[in-house]
Amino acid sequence: MQERSSVAELVTSLRAELNRYSPGGKLPSSRALVERFRVSPVTVSRAIAQLAAEGLVTTRPGSGAFRAEPRAALPAPGDTSWQEVSLSGDGGPEVVPRTVDASGVLVTLAAPPPGVIELNGGYLHASLQPERALSAALARAGRRPGAWGRPPTDGLPELRSWFAREIGPAVSAADVLITAGGQSALATALRALAPPGAPVLVESPTYPGMLAVARATGLRPVPVPMDADGVRPELLADAFRATGARVLVIQPLFQNPTGATLAPARRPEILATARAAGAFVVEDDFARRLVHDDAGPLPAPLAADDPDGTVVHVCSLTKVTSPSLRVGALAARGPVLERLRAIQVVDSFFVPRPLQEAALELVGSPSWGRHLAAVATELRHRRTALATALGGELPELALPHLPAGGGSLWLRLPGGGAEESALVSAALRASVAIAPGRPYFCAEPPAGHVRLSFAAVSGAAEIAEGVRRLRTAFDGLLGS
Repeated sequence: MQERSSVAELVTSLRAELNRYSPGGKLPSSRALVERFRVSPVTVSRAIAQLAAEGLVTTRPGSGAFRAEPRAALPAPGDTSWQEVSLSGDGGPEVVPRTVDASGVLVTLAAPPPGVIELNGGYLHASLQPERALSAALARAGRRPGAWGRPPTDGLPELRSWFAREIGPAVSAADVLITAGGQSALATALRALAPPGAPVLVESPTYPGMLAVARATGLRPVPVPMDADGVRPELLADAFRATGARVLVIQPLFQNPTGATLAPARRPEILATARAAGAFVVEDDFARRLVHDDAGPLPAPLAADDPDGTVVHVCSLTKVTSPSLRVGALAARGPVLERLRAIQVVDSFFVPRPLQEAALELVGSPSWGRHLAAVATELRHRRTALATALGGELPELALPHLPAGGGSLWLRLPGGGAEESALVSAALRASVAIAPGRPYFCAEPPAGHVRLSFAAVSGAAEIAEGVRRLRTAFDGLLGS
């Protein structure tokens, strides 16, 4: 019997027997299942992983597999008919040239010269990436019959189901499209939601990659100022009225670059303001799995309670795993989903099946939970190390907010934008790379800023040395 059919048959048998166990009840051991069904241990492991991906069982390292708690019933479908008006509004203003400035993105993608400490990186340091678990997942995925075949254009059903469960009870697998990472998903969303020349409201400051995507699509980014509690609702309402925008892009959790989280009281107000304007909210939930272990309970995604399809949700596995595991998801409801699907198919056909299979293997394995816990602890240690070092060595740099998630700190300089550029250059001469703040603003910045990453370095010792070099660079500016 082929391995693939053996796994499918075992999954069917185990799924039919789950009602014998109460929620939390333990399933037979792998050895018992091997003997009972006369299959290999690999077949049992894959069958349990598939049931875990479907949310039917949970696995505990060293303890076995247990029946999962039942999921709450999906809420009744909302009214998405309003989207017909919003999506048909193509009579925008004069078309904006689609010039692309990728400098803000390249800062976090380009490898620094040898000997330079990378305080400007955008991904986890290799010591934080689950390389062993990724290699094992990719090896298991590669051995699956059909692993190199053509996947469904929307993505593997099991992976879509996993993302749907992660997003929240209002989202089903049918609402999810698998994408080639978060950046690709943002590009698809902006192309689907607004015609060239249209305004798009963005947080100020915000992620340079999103600004680059918007401009490449011919959109006009319009800033909406934020504070420690996220976007300011009164200014958002003013921006919708002044511009007629039909799209808002927002990072409600551990926003890049400020690290701010949208305050609970503002969440319904932001959505209500967008609904009143007939606008979509693109929720870039990039940092949910970069939470620190002292953060406390996290708010659910905005998409988790959005029956009317106002929110188009973007998330990804890339940030918490590896830059090369470019697997993410778009979630949407209503007619806009068909437009998103069509654009993605035209752009890329589908996400390569081996990557999807590997992602499914990874998130269904016991190592996944261990990895997330380790990252949460390490990021908190490194955040604290960087904040402490800055407080001791560079008190001139103001730290308005200490984030409980993400991988960087956002610092305000005592001088203006000219000092920002000079400090970035001086720091590189001192062999430490930092990110300038200017690319994070789509209009004139209110002050000079820099963004320092603690996720892209090897640990506390490298952080301390990087800050020492930055102090040297800063002193050089003061003496010049």
